[in-house]
Amino acid sequence: MGNWIIDHGPSLVWTGINTFLFVYFYLFYDRGDRFFYTRHIIGSALSWARAPAAVLNFNCLLVLLPVCRNLLSLLRGSFVCCGRSLRKQLDKNLTFHKLVGYMIGLMTAVHTIAHLFNVEWFTRSRQGGFDILSTTLSRLGELENETYLNPVRDPNATPTYVAFTTIGGLTGVIITLALILMITSSMEVIRRSYFEVFWYIHHLFIIFFAGLVIHGAGRMVRSQTPTNPPHNFTVCKDQPLEWGKVPECPIPQFAGGFPQTWMWVIGPMFLYLCERLLRFIRYLQSVTYRKIIMRPSNVLELQLVKRGFKMEVGQYIFMNCPAISQLEWHPFTMTSAPEEDFFSVHIRSVGDWTEKLIKMLEQLPEGAQGPKMAVDGPFGTASEDVFDYEVSVLVGCGIGVTPFASILKSIWYKFKQSSPKLRTKKVPFSIKLSTFRSFIHSFIHVADASR
Repeated sequence: MGNWIIDHGPSLVWTGINTFLFVYFYLFYDRGDRFFYTRHIIGSALSWARAPAAVLNFNCLLVLLPVCRNLLSLLRGSFVCCGRSLRKQLDKNLTFHKLVGYMIGLMTAVHTIAHLFNVEWFTRSRQGGFDILSTTLSRLGELENETYLNPVRDPNATPTYVAFTTIGGLTGVIITLALILMITSSMEVIRRSYFEVFWYIHHLFIIFFAGLVIHGAGRMVRSQTPTNPPHNFTVCKDQPLEWGKVPECPIPQFAGGFPQTWMWVIGPMFLYLCERLLRFIRYLQSVTYRKIIMRPSNVLELQLVKRGFKMEVGQYIFMNCPAISQLEWHPFTMTSAPEEDFFSVHIRSVGDWTEKLIKMLEQLPEGAQGPKMAVDGPFGTASEDVFDYEVSVLVGCGIGVTPFASILKSIWYKFKQSSPKLRTKKVPFSIKLSTFRSFIHSFIHVADASR
């Protein structure tokens, strides 16, 4: 039970917070007295628009954090004293990123549909299509001493015109289109077969967040503000034509809420900006080729050297080749051991980027340096804890055995050096037979080095 709570606790907390925010803000706008006149025009669509907006703010705060891999690496090191159970949650960062993305997509759909109804009803009310109270409310703001409630100021405006000419409407359209493209291009079939399409389209998040910050500046949702003498809607709602003529019913005043989304996302945006700055600094650091080897099954092995680079078993790096693309960074698990004076990766041709890299390096003369390569990392995985157990079971298939190459090499080095850190006594290793030949080749240079 304890392990189940640790494994699923963060998801349960996240779900609970989302549920609380939705229910709280739905009731806030559905029961709040200051929104009585607003609800009279657009009904419950007000609550159905604002409750998802609160959930969106919370999830937009979270969505960038799981992809700040240097931040996660720092947290992983900080959690050493807290046990591997807490650190294990950091290995689910991409799963959590997707989950948050799906929630953003769902809440955006609800928010958008509700506002489509709002714009329609605001427009019809401005044209006098409802009762006297709605018409009177929609015409407020035409005189100097009045503030408006209905954001549609032109009685001849259409819902489409409002959607594309107001700040909230136009930014909402841009945000929604960007989100649709990001979610659809993130589908596994596209991400695996056309990674470059996914990579470039996913950077629409810049437009998404820019539009998100501006979106609330239009202040389309407005509420009643206090007046002196006070305007009591329970008495005055039945006599809108007498507003301003009788002392007990002065003309009601309205104001839009202060935009708050930027306060939710400014912190994560700053952290992500620092993340990208650190990646750029690492992009500029020199990486040299120690050896370039073509393995069977169209697998390329790169042995690289970078000043100050330190790794642990099972870790991975992100690689960038400017000759192919200056923007694309691809993750690869390292197959070398920490005891070696270089780090290596095995790259299989599975997409445009890897195909171009392999073809480029195949054409090089023997012993020549390859194109400029940038490396970001290393970053941790659960494999780092393998030596904390007396028995560790390794199961792999295809290019997925690469983390185990690093582990088995390190075991070999530690055994050879009689390292006291080697607690592991048994390592059952299950591997697909067709992969065995390629996997064995990765140990050849270890044997050569020991002679």
